[in-house]
Amino acid sequence: MGGAALAGGAASAGGAASAGGAASAVGVGSAAGAVSPAVGARPAVVGRARQGTGEQPRAVRRPLPRTSARAVLPVDETLVERPASALSGAVAVAAGAAGLVGGAAGLWWAGLVPPLALHLARLPVIEGAQPGPAQWALLAGSGALALCAFGGLGRGRTGRAWVVSLFGRYRGSVRRTGLVWINPFLKRRRVDVRLRHWRSEPMPAVDAQGAALRVVVLVVWRVKDTARATFGVEHHETYLRECVEAAMARVLSQLPADAFHGDGPTLRNAEAVGDALTRLLVADAEPAGLEVFSAQPTRIEYAPEVAEVMQRRRIAALDARRRESVLTQVVDSVEDTVTRLTMRGLVELDDYERKALVKDLTVAFYTGHGDR
Repeated sequence: MGGAALAGGAASAGGAASAGGAASAVGVGSAAGAVSPAVGARPAVVGRARQGTGEQPRAVRRPLPRTSARAVLPVDETLVERPASALSGAVAVAAGAAGLVGGAAGLWWAGLVPPLALHLARLPVIEGAQPGPAQWALLAGSGALALCAFGGLGRGRTGRAWVVSLFGRYRGSVRRTGLVWINPFLKRRRVDVRLRHWRSEPMPAVDAQGAALRVVVLVVWRVKDTARATFGVEHHETYLRECVEAAMARVLSQLPADAFHGDGPTLRNAEAVGDALTRLLVADAEPAGLEVFSAQPTRIEYAPEVAEVMQRRRIAALDARRRESVLTQVVDSVEDTVTRLTMRGLVELDDYERKALVKDLTVAFYTGHGDR
């Protein structure tokens, strides 16, 4: 839509004034995209007003350039998220309490409880009690039960998952919420599986003409496969950011930021650029277990070192378009006036008189347009 608005607005003086005030930044709506083979060719819509007719801009579909083919990223088919064994936390608490009670009973049976504690607990003293194999076995079993029960307790949170492994081997993922028990001998990793957005810092890029740009991209994504996000890449957030930068450079380099002397597709079509970026990122992020919903450029502007030059070029191009539009309207008006006067028989003109009338009318109409 940005390209249509630019070409349509160039047909009037008001369009030149509004576009000249935003010379250095291309803006949120100033993006257009290149489409990869996986994306498919997406036509750009460009509008052009008919000179001197006052008609609304008419949509002209122009195909966007296609990017070259890319190799498909490898995917480990065996590394797929699967549920891990987990028990209810209530069962683990009950087992841990039973272990504590068994340990206390073993200490009492072995005669290792101080007399004061026996008195307070109102327990009888066992005469001749001393630690033996049975007492030590009860103490060891009760202690191990309590340690395993309480050591495996964890609190599952909504939007978070545990990825568990044993000796580096993936054993499953736990997405349960509330108090849960997981084998304490397994290594746990927390993974955020909520819907997340990442707003980049201004990243450098270049357009098809080599002009330096600064681009800010907003990416909406989430972790879809916790196994691949944890073990498939070293750090999935860093991987996603690097994929965003690579896809952005690939898309933006296909089109110019501005078409100063034409009406072809430019980087003003934010929808096309967002679609191209999104589909490139979907293909790159899937092997890492990431799901990308949208990647939209929120700001595309010229780099500070070229912003002033591009501003002067844009103003000059808009002024040239306005002059051409005004001249075309003046010529059409003069032709229509002379034709009506001669066809209705109001005047009889020879070639010299006709040229003089055309000259006077042209000066009058052009002066009238300049006063608007």
